[in-house]
Amino acid sequence: MLAMPLGPLAIEAPQTLGFLLLSQFSMMAFVSAVEPLRVANRLAGRELYRWEIVSRDGQSVEASNGMSLVADRALDDAPLYPMLVICAGFEPERHYDRRIKSWLLKLSAAGADLGAMDTGSFLLARAGLLDGYRATTHWESLDSFRETFPKVDVENALFLIDRNRLTCAGGTAALDMMLHLISLQHGHRLATAVSEQFIHAQIRDPLDRQRMEPRVRQGISHTGLARAIALMESNLEDPLDAEKLADAAGLSLRQLERLFHKHFKMAPRRYYLDLRLQRARALLQYTDMPVVEIAVACGFGSAAHFSRSYHAWTGKAPSSERRRVEAGIMPALR
Repeated sequence: MLAMPLGPLAIEAPQTLGFLLLSQFSMMAFVSAVEPLRVANRLAGRELYRWEIVSRDGQSVEASNGMSLVADRALDDAPLYPMLVICAGFEPERHYDRRIKSWLLKLSAAGADLGAMDTGSFLLARAGLLDGYRATTHWESLDSFRETFPKVDVENALFLIDRNRLTCAGGTAALDMMLHLISLQHGHRLATAVSEQFIHAQIRDPLDRQRMEPRVRQGISHTGLARAIALMESNLEDPLDAEKLADAAGLSLRQLERLFHKHFKMAPRRYYLDLRLQRARALLQYTDMPVVEIAVACGFGSAAHFSRSYHAWTGKAPSSERRRVEAGIMPALR
């Protein structure tokens, strides 16, 4: 079991990992996962890990950055790997079908360790293979993941290793997850040596935050303002009124207004609204929740009010987000 806390496991080397890459997968996450395995082999002086790329049809797979990787196998002729990791990107469930579900269930029945990076967690969860497990995904789709799969114990973590399930937020979190895996299987000294090869001075803890603290992310030093933003981010479904927000942040209402105008050139109310609309966009993109439920989940009194606010924010109706996923910087941060 991967969650075993003490000492290296009795893993017979070399261990072969399968990486199922879905169209528009995150190249950063994939490379961050594979490179530690390569360096572990080099530093150990023997082959501890092997890996193969699997695609649906055996053809090359294009990542979200436009680069393509050659697949080693097609889904239909892939073996039952002792460990499989799914790497996805935008619109993960668009790629989910009976073939993938059947293969994942066979792997699970055979006792395989199943992992996912970035939004690959959606596919494991859709197959029912994360029910009762602690799991995570990229912060932008965490709310959607939690709403869609209530049987999964969703946590805002860099990565989680729960028994024989591994999930991570993607990006460089894949590096930390693989370093922990190497430590569990082949010892802490090897893992730290691998980490140092990447000028990665500290192997991050699984429950380290995915996102920067608000004051760092927004480039602000005022403690009260940072506290106000944190309160907004944690109260999106039931927004706090301006007076309660200011009081909880240790500010007067006038101070709150002045600080937001100084740092963001907008009123606190406008900033708060943008945060709620950002959450709504993630729910629209990553779930099939009805618009009225999304409106409630983001603190709007009615679907009509939500639709008007959303259209004013993006110039389009909420329903259009389900036809076209947009990458890039959120409007509130432009």
